[in-house]
Amino acid sequence: MKYHQINSGLFVKNRRKFMAEMKPNSVAVFNSNDIYPISADSTLPFAQHRDIFYLSGVDQEESVLLLFPDAPYENQREILFLRETNDHIAVWEGEKLTKERAFQVSGIRTVYWLQDFHKVLNEMMTYADTMYINTNEHYRATVETETREARFVKWWKERYPAHNVAKSNPILQRIRSVKESEEIDLIQHACDITEKGFRRLLGFVKPNVTEYEIEAELAHEFIRNRSKGFAYTPIIASGNNANVLHYIENNQQCKEGDLILLDVAAEYANYSSDMTRTIPVSGRFSDRQKAVYNAVLRVKNEATKMLTPGTLWKQYHVEVGKIMTSELLGLGLIDKADVQNENPEWPAYKKYFMHGTSHHLGLDTHDYGLLHEPMKANMVFTVEPGIYIPNEKFGIRLEDNVVVQEKGEPFNLMRNIPVEVEEIETLMNS
Repeated sequence: MKYHQINSGLFVKNRRKFMAEMKPNSVAVFNSNDIYPISADSTLPFAQHRDIFYLSGVDQEESVLLLFPDAPYENQREILFLRETNDHIAVWEGEKLTKERAFQVSGIRTVYWLQDFHKVLNEMMTYADTMYINTNEHYRATVETETREARFVKWWKERYPAHNVAKSNPILQRIRSVKESEEIDLIQHACDITEKGFRRLLGFVKPNVTEYEIEAELAHEFIRNRSKGFAYTPIIASGNNANVLHYIENNQQCKEGDLILLDVAAEYANYSSDMTRTIPVSGRFSDRQKAVYNAVLRVKNEATKMLTPGTLWKQYHVEVGKIMTSELLGLGLIDKADVQNENPEWPAYKKYFMHGTSHHLGLDTHDYGLLHEPMKANMVFTVEPGIYIPNEKFGIRLEDNVVVQEKGEPFNLMRNIPVEVEEIETLMNS
């Protein structure tokens, strides 16, 4: 791993939180992700399943975590199963976790090789009444590939039909959405790396540069700062490309007078940051571009203030919509008749701002969190309003990452990343 080792105390706390919510006499199992094949002997880069990472810190394939807080013996309450390493694997694939190293990473003392998993699980199931299975129930998930976790669940249900079944996901949705201080520090580190990449761009962008050259500059800066790279597929959208919300081709030339919408951010230690900035190719905004930009900035600033404990996500978006409506009226993009005659299910402002303003952020870019429950302190959210004007061939979105505070305004993890028009123009022309 490129990142510095995380103190195992974080994962000890995370397991305690999860086990405190488990039913009496129950077992929970978490599997690592597969390494996915492309064709022939090629594979995609490995990315760890965020749930097993959250609970153990283990960041390698073919790993399994078993939790059984009511096990008869203390050494059975937390168990890691790892692929057995040897000299051959070390030569061909590199170092894998030893049992001692796994303890240093996770704080788990009982570590077996993976070939012992079924034998140990069978013993645990003779003591247990309930099995927690780990299914993906994120509100944005659309999974077509059968995962290692899904294969395990199918096998387990056939092997142990007499046991009760419970779901891990509702527990994880709640505990993962409220961050420990160590997690906030890791997200801050990812934001700091993103800042370095953005500042690098401000001195690099000029007319006729290509979107993919900008992508390359960011990748360089992210990786040289111990990131694996982008936290998500980067959007580098110049001109009218910005009006395609998930434009990822990044293959066009950036022309003089155009804007570039940059939805790009680094990960660090599997934690995501998520930034959007919009900058002028020529280093100066036109008056119209500046007016729309500052309208988006005002919406972002006002929306940020609303992210406080007790706020309901759905009502929050209603209130942000009211602010955006006012700004669009001021820009002449809609008029009072549009507002008076709007469809409540699709308000007038949605013509120019059609997506949500905020989502949870953490180990996943669209992180766990139950949107029907009130916001809590130490949740991390994005704030990302935008105005998209295809007829004028530009779109503007601005996005920061903020931590909900117990009292006072949210803490902006991207407070040092330039966002004001004057600062961006100054840096681009210095």
